[in-house]
Amino acid sequence: MLVLPKDWMERWQGRDAFDELFSLEGKIYSEQKGRKAVRFSIGGKYYFAKLHSGTGWKEIVKNLMQLRLPVFGAQNEWRAIKRLEQLNVKTMQLVGYGKRGWNPAQVQSFVITEELANTVSLEDFCRNWPTSPPDYALKRALIAKVAKIARALHEHGVNHRDFYICHLLLDVSGEREKLAPESLRIYLIDLHRVQIRRNVPSRWRVKDIAGLYFSSMDLGLTQRDLFCFIQVYRNRTLRMSLQEDRIFWQRVRRRGIRLYQKLSEKTAKVI
Repeated sequence: MLVLPKDWMERWQGRDAFDELFSLEGKIYSEQKGRKAVRFSIGGKYYFAKLHSGTGWKEIVKNLMQLRLPVFGAQNEWRAIKRLEQLNVKTMQLVGYGKRGWNPAQVQSFVITEELANTVSLEDFCRNWPTSPPDYALKRALIAKVAKIARALHEHGVNHRDFYICHLLLDVSGEREKLAPESLRIYLIDLHRVQIRRNVPSRWRVKDIAGLYFSSMDLGLTQRDLFCFIQVYRNRTLRMSLQEDRIFWQRVRRRGIRLYQKLSEKTAKVI
C-alpha cells in the first residue's frame, strides 16, 4: 500500500518511493530500534515522517513476555489519526502512508504528517505557572479543553497509553500573552501506541488520566483545578462524579503518585 501526494510521486518517478523516504535527510527527533521520526522539507514546506523498519522477532517476543502489545509499524498511528479526525479531536494532518512486506518483524511502513508549526507543548507552556501564575480564565479554559479531549477519546473507545501533557500541543500562532480562552486549539500527538476498540477498559482510562495527573504535578494546580477537570471529563456534577466514581479517582491518584515517585527525585506534590 502506498499513498503519497501526486507531486511527490512525480518527483520520484522511476525511483522507489520507500527508498527515497527511508533515506530522507532532516532533523531526527527520536530514534529507537526499528523506528525513527524525522523532520524534513519538500518544496519549502516542512513535514514529519515516522519511519518503521521492523523491530525484529526478539523485540516482539520481549514485549509479549512483558504483556505489552508490540507496535508493528506505522499503521497504528495512521488509524489513530483517522479516528481522531472522526471525533473532531485536533491532531496531525495526514500527508502520506505506506506499508510493504508481510513479516511483522521486518515490514517497512511510514506515516507522514504536516508540521504543526507555531505550537508549544503544554508541558513547556505551563512550566512557569508555579512562580508566574497564568490568567485564571486561561488556566480554567486549558484544563476544560484537555478534559474534553480525554472524554472524547474514552467515550469513543480510544485510549492513548502515553497521555502526558508533553503530547498536547497548544496553538500559539498569535501572541502567547493574548491567547483567547474561548478559542484555544490543542493538538494531540504521539499516537503510535493508541488503542481503538468499542469500549475503553477501566484500567486504561485510569492509566491515561493518571498520566495527565502525574505530568501536571509540578504546575501548581489547586484542588479546584482538579475538580474542574473531573467535572468536565465526566460531564456531570462534581458531587455525582466524586460519589459515583470515587474508586476510579482513587486509582488515578495512586497511580499518578507512584509514577511521579518512580520517575522524579522530588516528592510528589499531592493535591
